[in-house]
Amino acid sequence: MKDFKGKVAVITGAGNGFGVEIAKECAIRNMKMVLVDIEGEDVERTKKLVESMGAVAVSLTADVSLLEEVKKMVDITIENFGQIDLLFNNAGVAIPGYIWELPMRDWDWIVSINVMSQVYAMNLAIPIMLKQGTPCHIINTASVAGLITSDGMPAYHTTKHASVALSESVSYDLQKINANIKVSVLCPGFVQTDLHHYEKHRPERFSAVEDPYYQSDSFKMHQAIAEHVVTTGIPVDSIGMSVFNAIEDEDFYILTHPIYSTLIGKRVKDMLEGKGPDLKALRG
Repeated sequence: MKDFKGKVAVITGAGNGFGVEIAKECAIRNMKMVLVDIEGEDVERTKKLVESMGAVAVSLTADVSLLEEVKKMVDITIENFGQIDLLFNNAGVAIPGYIWELPMRDWDWIVSINVMSQVYAMNLAIPIMLKQGTPCHIINTASVAGLITSDGMPAYHTTKHASVALSESVSYDLQKINANIKVSVLCPGFVQTDLHHYEKHRPERFSAVEDPYYQSDSFKMHQAIAEHVVTTGIPVDSIGMSVFNAIEDEDFYILTHPIYSTLIGKRVKDMLEGKGPDLKALRG
């Protein structure tokens, strides 16, 4: 896709981080937008920002880990703009913690938002895109954590590998039917976003108040690590351009950190040689 003027983009997780940067790039390209986030004040701030840039935007406060909320998102898009040209499945959280400590509510939450929200959105948007027959593009936000693994984040790695595999498989299926729909998966390394503030976005049904784990030293340690790696990441303002360059070039994998290419290659080599995870090698 090269021509974006007048096209309609749906952006989840639009209140902060990547979502804001993607929305800004959409505004620069004279696109219409439906901006979606679980935080109402945040998504309204993004709406005002892109409107100040001359864009037309609709905001929606919604929890896209719920199918009915995703249906609402799609319905509002069609009611306002009549089409969906770009779908940015960007909403997500990063929850660290050892599998023998992390409460099941956190597994339920991270799977529902990092994986199922993308499933719901594609399930509902792709039939609309197919009916349109016009060039469309789906961008699923995963992570380099979907291409490599490390210690301390089994839930995050699980969901991001799932997002990559989901994107790959859907791409095959769309090619099989000669659909005019491209798919990309965004796999960044650490970027200066608010990802480490995920607790602020926790839905009530996954309430963590009563569980002693959230007062434990282990929880506090993982929180401190998450804050460090996010706040020392690359600036977020390069992400939007990287995403749109990939859309224009029809790149499937959107990699933002060349430093991880060696680790990705090593993981594939180890797999082919039957080698398992080696913490010393990872640390080395």
